[in-house]
Amino acid sequence: MGTGRLEAFSDGVMAILITIMVLELRAPAGASANDLWDLRAKFLSYLLSFVYIGIYWNNHHHLLQATERINGMILWANLHLLFWLSLVPFFTAWMGEEDFAEVPVFSYGCVLLLAAIAYYLLQLAIVAEDGPDSKIAAALGRDIKGKISPVVYLVAMSMAFLLRWVSLGLYVAVAVMWFVPDRRMEATVRNDQ
Repeated sequence: MGTGRLEAFSDGVMAILITIMVLELRAPAGASANDLWDLRAKFLSYLLSFVYIGIYWNNHHHLLQATERINGMILWANLHLLFWLSLVPFFTAWMGEEDFAEVPVFSYGCVLLLAAIAYYLLQLAIVAEDGPDSKIAAALGRDIKGKISPVVYLVAMSMAFLLRWVSLGLYVAVAVMWFVPDRRMEATVRNDQ
């Protein structure tokens, strides 16, 4: 099976997740700048989550473009990833509604960690299908960013109850680290075209 249907389905799910998140944003109760300022936590949590979903969408696209074949294990691994990503809007809303309180910030990190693990498992399933000597295996290489991210999430989660702003800063740092798509995947996709 080719990757087209899986990519289209995943694109649709991620687009819906972004739509759900933006629908959680409500217009201010008044017309003053202070009324808008009161929504800053909701908007900032939305912005962070929008960037995260965008990063997953971008990297998922490149990953599937470099993938040769899809099997049942890859389908399930992809659904596993989409499950964790589907929880991002819930925790985004909770974190924004509660003005970045400790438990929502910790819980947000849990979802980010579990999505990162699910993405890693998707990569493993793809490499298992395409083979250890495949282009995708070579492109993934040691995947330093993929190994650093869960560690940073764990540190951020442990800091949520002590210094929640440090936790949020670490979540932002991981997003910044991933903002530029993995050039190894882009090069693999370009070489195949």
